[in-house]
Amino acid sequence: MKPSWIGVYPAVTTKFFEDETLDIKMFTYNIDEQIKAGVHGIIICGSLGENSTLTYDEKLTLLAAAREVIADRVPLVIGVAENSTRVAVNFVKEAEKTGADGIMLLPPMRYPSDDRETLHFMHTVADATDLPYMVYNNPVAYKTFVSIPMFKDLAQNAHFESMKESTGDVRYMTDIINELGGRFKIMSGVDDLALESLLMGADGWIAGLVDAFPRETVVIYELAKQGRIAEAREIYRWFFPLLHLDISTKFVQNIKLAEVATGLGTEYVRQPRLPLVGEEREHVLKVINDSLAKRPVLPQI
Repeated sequence: MKPSWIGVYPAVTTKFFEDETLDIKMFTYNIDEQIKAGVHGIIICGSLGENSTLTYDEKLTLLAAAREVIADRVPLVIGVAENSTRVAVNFVKEAEKTGADGIMLLPPMRYPSDDRETLHFMHTVADATDLPYMVYNNPVAYKTFVSIPMFKDLAQNAHFESMKESTGDVRYMTDIINELGGRFKIMSGVDDLALESLLMGADGWIAGLVDAFPRETVVIYELAKQGRIAEAREIYRWFFPLLHLDISTKFVQNIKLAEVATGLGTEYVRQPRLPLVGEEREHVLKVINDSLAKRPVLPQI
């Protein structure tokens, strides 16, 4: 199923057992619950999916498992975050064979490529398959900024259909729309800027806290698109302390704790990440528990 790049696309976490092996049962259970809640697509092996700690074969194992549970209900997108162009090309070819419907492509990892190198990497990887691509623009985390002139270059390649806007500056999205019109579908990639982004023209929301709160996320999106702004804003304000948990170096640990609280995941992470402890853990649990105590009754959409 071809991605529309419209709606809520959870960036799902990768579930592990305590010994760091893959917990496929919990991984697929969470995905199934996301779809039941009304999400419009699924993204695996993103930053929240601990892509950098997964082996090549593990990523394909997760892709095959996700493909089986999703069937043809929603599009399945996989993140590609590789250190070399050659490995990235080989991986997207295997991902296409294994059942990916689309690719979320990050610039090269570790090496902060310049504009020419970044564009060469992206075009080379995109041209390796017939799949549609979304460019993940997150200079805050990955130090490589995909500028508007670079997007104008990428616009000449039909494989590139969407962008994940994670610069952290909602104003940049208006500049993109003014310069590029509707050439790219724009997906908001920052949880605590999502409603603002949707109101300013984003087509969708690649969400993190959706992993623990799928229905609330979908309802905010649908209300915003229906123009029911006051209702969307009320739920968003309740959600906001939780959404801040996504904007942190420990966002994986934070969101996994939230998944445990709502019965949709486990806390286990893969080293070098470690589970939260002490005051840090207590703070996150307080945010989660305080929010659960005031969980809103959701309107009909």
